[in-house]
Amino acid sequence: MQPASHAIIIQGITRQGRAFRPSDWADRLCGVMAAFGGDHQMRYSPWVRPMILDGVRCVFVKPELRQAEPRAWRFLLDFARDNELVVLDPSSPPQEDFCPVPGADITAVP
Repeated sequence: MQPASHAIIIQGITRQGRAFRPSDWADRLCGVMAAFGGDHQMRYSPWVRPMILDGVRCVFVKPELRQAEPRAWRFLLDFARDNELVVLDPSSPPQEDFCPVPGADITAVP
């Protein structure tokens, strides 16, 4: 039996506690996976959305992306790792070497 998949949140905070720049990084990252609809309007992927959590820009990644587009899932995690961003993952044990947003309640994220 496989463990249940969980959404992850990539926060715009580095492991050193600094804000990640540029300020529109989350929109840009989600734009990589966006597509244009028949009305010629850009639509974010149903699996990846920019959001603000406790005043911090973040990217919310649904767990279904891992199965549907494994390379995209890996790309997002590699982006976070390469830029030393905090990743909130309820399926992983807490790590002592990062500083998530104080008081963040990831269960309240849609």
